[in-house]
Amino acid sequence: MPIVAGVDFGTQSVRVAIVDSKAGQLGAGVAGLPLLRDPDDPDFVTQSHDAQMNALVDAMRLALADARVDGHDILALALDTTGSSVIPVGEGLVPLDDYYLWADHRAKHEAALITEIAHRDGLEAIQYCGGVYSAEWGFAKLLHWLRNNPGKRDRFVTALENCDMVAATLCGVTDPREIARSICAMGHKWLWNEELGGLPSEEFLCAVDPLLAGVRAKLQGRYLTSDRVAGELSADWAAKLGLRAGIPVPVGAFDAHWDAIGAGLVEGDVVNVIGTSTCIVAIGKSVDCVPGVCGVVQGSAHPHYVGVESGLSGVGSIFESIATRSGSTVEELSAGIEHYRAGQTGLLRMVWDNGDRTVLVNPHLGGVTFGWNLNHSARDELFAAIEGTAIHTRIVLERMAEHGVPINRVIHGGGIAQKNDVLNRVYANVLGKPILVPERPITGLGSSIFAFLAAGVFGTIEEAQAALCPPFRVIDPEPREQATYERLYDMYRSLYFALGDPSSPAIRVGTVLPDLRRIAAEVRSAGSAAVQ
Repeated sequence: MPIVAGVDFGTQSVRVAIVDSKAGQLGAGVAGLPLLRDPDDPDFVTQSHDAQMNALVDAMRLALADARVDGHDILALALDTTGSSVIPVGEGLVPLDDYYLWADHRAKHEAALITEIAHRDGLEAIQYCGGVYSAEWGFAKLLHWLRNNPGKRDRFVTALENCDMVAATLCGVTDPREIARSICAMGHKWLWNEELGGLPSEEFLCAVDPLLAGVRAKLQGRYLTSDRVAGELSADWAAKLGLRAGIPVPVGAFDAHWDAIGAGLVEGDVVNVIGTSTCIVAIGKSVDCVPGVCGVVQGSAHPHYVGVESGLSGVGSIFESIATRSGSTVEELSAGIEHYRAGQTGLLRMVWDNGDRTVLVNPHLGGVTFGWNLNHSARDELFAAIEGTAIHTRIVLERMAEHGVPINRVIHGGGIAQKNDVLNRVYANVLGKPILVPERPITGLGSSIFAFLAAGVFGTIEEAQAALCPPFRVIDPEPREQATYERLYDMYRSLYFALGDPSSPAIRVGTVLPDLRRIAAEVRSAGSAAVQ
C-alpha cells in the first residue's frame, strides 16, 4: 500500500495528512503557528520561518502517530503554503527577516507604484495579473523590505516564496542557483511569464525603484511546475521528521491551488476555497487575461492547464472579528442564524475589512455596513457578512465568465464550508447555482496527490483524483431566496463600484436605505404569514 505525506502550511497552523493510495487518509496532525502583529499597524502580519519548521516537525509526528504508520514507509513528501508570503534571505539561504505573510499589506504604496510604471511603460505582464499589482504580492513586499531595512541590504542574496523556501530547507539547498521556484507562485505574484521572457526586465525594475537593481538576476533558480521534483529530503530533516532520507519532494505551490486539485477540480469548475480569506481557482486550456484577477498563469494549479486565481481578502477573518467584538465566537453566533432568510436583517455589508483582492484590487478600502437600527445584533451582522461575501463572490465570478473562464460547477473547499451550511446555502442562493461540498475535508489532499505523482504511484493528476477525491453533497438554490438576492445584488454591485473605484462616477444612493428596510419588512411579513 503506497503511502505519502501531504503538508499544508496555513496562516495559523501546519497540517500533515498521511494518505494511502487506496484507503485514503490514514491520519493527520495539526500544529499551531503564531502570527506576529503590530497593534499600531493593521497592515503588519509576519511569521517566523523557524516557527513554521518547528510546527511541521510537531504536526508530522502527530500525523504518523495518528495514522499508526512508520515514517520510513512514507514514499514522498509534498507541501503547499500561503502566498504571496515572502522571505528575504542571505548567504546559505539563511533568513534575514520573517515572512511577509500574504495578509501583510504594508506594501500598498509599492504596489501602486509598480502598477503605475507597468502601465506607463506598457509592461505586458501586468495584464496577466488583472491589470493591477497587489500589496499582497512579491515584488511589492520585497521593495518595501528593501526600503525599510537599509542595514540588511548588503546581506541580501535573494527572496523566496514560502513554498520554495520550505522545499529548499527540507532538501538542504543552500545555493540560490539550485532553488526550485514554483511557477504557481512566481507566475501569479511576481509577474513571471515564460512566453514574455520570464521576469520583468532589469530596465523596468530599475524604473520602479533603483533599489531593485540586480534583483532580477538574484531571483535565479529552476522555474518549474508541480509535477517536477524540487529535490530529495535531506538526512538532517529526515531525522527531525521521522522519515526516510532521499524521498522526493515535488515543487510546491499555493495552498488554495492544491486544495482545488484535492477538491476534484476539472475544466469548467470553479473551486472557492473558503478560509481566513478566499481563493477562487479555475483552469482552462485557453484563457484570456481577466481584468482584476490575481493571475492567468500557464501550469499553475494544474501543470497542463492555464490557472486562473481570484478571491476575497477577508472572509473567515471578518466573521472572527465580528464575533470578537461581540465577546462571542463564530460558532456561538452561527447557532442562531440557521433560520435567517435572505435580506431579513435589513443590512447590506460591504466586506472590505481587509481591503479588496478582486476585482478592484484596492487595499485602501474598509468595511461598510448599510441599514443599522437600534435592534440589530452581532448575529445579524454575521449573517449580513456571509451574504456580503457571497455577493462579492458573484461579482468576481461574473467578471471571470465575461472573459471566457468556463464556470459549470461551483465547489466549496476549505474548513469553513465543511462546517457552515448556512454559508453554503446563502452562496447557492446568491450565485443561483448548486454548491458542491466535498463530503470529507480536502486540506492536504492536493499535496498528497502531487506526492503520489512524485513517487510514481499515479501517472496523472486525473488518475489520482479519481482514486482519492471525495464525493460531493449538493446544496441547491431556493427560488424565493434567489429572487430576494437578485434585488440585493443590484444594490450591492452599484455600491461596490461607486464606493470602491475612485474613477467611478457618483451614483444616487438615496434609495438604498429605504429599499433595505422595505425588503426586510417584506421578508418578515412573508415569514409571519407562512407561520399562520
